[in-house]
Amino acid sequence: MEKEKEALVEEIRRLKKERDAAIMAHYYTEGEIQDLADVVGDSLALARKATTLPNKFIVLCGVHFMGETAKILCPDKTVLVPDMEAGCSLADSCPADEFEAFVKAHPGHTVVSYVNTSAAVKALTDVVVTSSNAKEIVDALPKDEKIIFGPDRNLGNYINSQTGRDMLLWDGACHVHEQFSLKAIIDLKKQHPGAKLLVHPECKKAVTLLADKVGSTAALLDYARESDAKEFIVATESGILHKMRQLCPGKSFIPAPPEEAGCACNNCSYMKLNTLEKLRDCLRDLSPAIEVDPEIAAKAIRPIDRMLEMSK
Repeated sequence: MEKEKEALVEEIRRLKKERDAAIMAHYYTEGEIQDLADVVGDSLALARKATTLPNKFIVLCGVHFMGETAKILCPDKTVLVPDMEAGCSLADSCPADEFEAFVKAHPGHTVVSYVNTSAAVKALTDVVVTSSNAKEIVDALPKDEKIIFGPDRNLGNYINSQTGRDMLLWDGACHVHEQFSLKAIIDLKKQHPGAKLLVHPECKKAVTLLADKVGSTAALLDYARESDAKEFIVATESGILHKMRQLCPGKSFIPAPPEEAGCACNNCSYMKLNTLEKLRDCLRDLSPAIEVDPEIAAKAIRPIDRMLEMSK
């Protein structure tokens, strides 16, 4: 089996070179995908880097909205994804037609949308944010500005608490970050009293209040590298542990438990649809390719560009 995997990895590397393709991977994909990628990062890093790649093809190993964002930013490139079914529960919680009705029902608001949304929702948005830059961008808006924030209620509540705002929140959430058990985390902290708790802001408020650090995947990774602590409890999708262990040898990383004992709820099933076999097939067949309606793309590029400008 190991020889088969080695042959598969070599085939991917050969195809990548032959196709003039760059592989981009989110921190939540499997470690073997990350190890093959030219770029590994969070949503903000992937969006920024996509515009600088010289390659003809971009293979986005992540979820569908990330491929859409790359295509919107790089309309002249072919953006491929290993599995078109790799969606996002948070993006799915915000259908564009329902969000449009919500926005129209609350006129006079600036619309701030998390990057974890479809291109159609971004087209309804004034500025896009990521977990890395949401506070920075909301802070930059006038203090008296009325804001709609969607789709993640947990991130929105966290940004409200950090900025003193009272943003109107869309009622969406990520199925992974909603599942972490407060009780199990408290028990883990008792077992590991010296461990630092790292929490993504998509988690519930009760979990973020316990955290030593709340931040995006990239921010949590930076904290782990810079901290003198030797143990960390990590409350975000477990794929990030691969990069943490690579960059922090000698430190221990413990995945925070989900509420349902024995389930793999701290894994994003959509991210795990990216496999070596599908990556190979994608490079070989140059398919499936992301397409975005030109009219929607023209509207969606504006709030994405505004985000990149405001978070330089």
